[in-house]
Amino acid sequence: MAAQTNGVDINPSFVLRAVKDVAFEDRPVPRLRGPKDVRVHIAQTGICGSDVHYWQRGRIGDFVLQSPIVLGHESSGTVVEVGSEVKNVKVGHRVAIEPGVPCRHCGYCRNGEYNLCPDTIFAATPPWDGTLAKYYIVASDFVYPIPDHMNMEEGALVEPVSVAVQIAKVADLKANQTVLVFGCGPIGVLCQAVAKAYGAKKVIGVDVVQSRLDFARSFGADGVFMSPKADPGADPVEHSEKVAALIKEQFDLGEGPEVVLECTGAEPCIQAGIFATKKGGTYVQAGMGKENVVFPITTACIRALNIKGSIRYTTGVYPAAVDLVASGKVDVKRLITNRYKFEEAEQAFELVKAGKEGVFKVVIEGVQGSI
Repeated sequence: MAAQTNGVDINPSFVLRAVKDVAFEDRPVPRLRGPKDVRVHIAQTGICGSDVHYWQRGRIGDFVLQSPIVLGHESSGTVVEVGSEVKNVKVGHRVAIEPGVPCRHCGYCRNGEYNLCPDTIFAATPPWDGTLAKYYIVASDFVYPIPDHMNMEEGALVEPVSVAVQIAKVADLKANQTVLVFGCGPIGVLCQAVAKAYGAKKVIGVDVVQSRLDFARSFGADGVFMSPKADPGADPVEHSEKVAALIKEQFDLGEGPEVVLECTGAEPCIQAGIFATKKGGTYVQAGMGKENVVFPITTACIRALNIKGSIRYTTGVYPAAVDLVASGKVDVKRLITNRYKFEEAEQAFELVKAGKEGVFKVVIEGVQGSI
């Protein structure tokens, strides 16, 4: 049964009330919206940069905070209630939660591109509540049972693995390709690990923080590269071109890697990525930084590059991510550097915001007690 105070059902929640204003609230336990929904008792939640971004700035692109929302979207939990038409899971099943449920009816959904659905209910994206609460309601076909040997922390981190799987899918990654990944944060190193799991011949990680490069080398990268700073007064685009040349030379990449995955959103990395990509190769933009950057478009044109953007996940991606974690091909446990209890959620967010070296992935334990 649900937690109660004075006989009234409650749902402890970590709420973003306004920019830089978070608080714990006892909300009503959410009810199933339809016969195919399930209620999940949240067990673990990872903090994503987008959660921190909403907390500090109140918006990402067109998604603007206009009313309070519960934060969190990287979660796992136990099914505690199922609708009358649910067939794929039962009460007691441990599940990873895909946090975006599309409308299923628009052209994008019908074409299999549900990550582009304009009416997606996505956790912790205004105006929708997220998963940092005791209970969360979600469509039953967007939860995925995890095997007994996977723990709930691994189940929560299926979400960032799914982001990396989608990026690899967008890149049409094939065995025996060379792959260059800009960024050795959580998504960057997961892209490197997924690329290796998919049979990449050589995977190179690029960053400006030595500790992240060291981790990447031990996690999924065959080689790592520390981007040098530009000389005072140097033209930034010319410097990015030189960085690309250095990478190709140092790692014997010839005319360049077939695939470049940009996971930082940083302007110099975007430029260097375009300059590095082999003629006819694929460049995928996954990182988000400044909304507008100086982009070497002539190089992109004359090299006939395939330039793509990647967002969220599509059909088959979440099950693939569960399999990668369950098989041990992607060891997400190694990403976790800090653990907090639910009551310490604000401290957890403060830690992520601080961006300290050595802090990689932070997880928050769910509300304990009877379910």
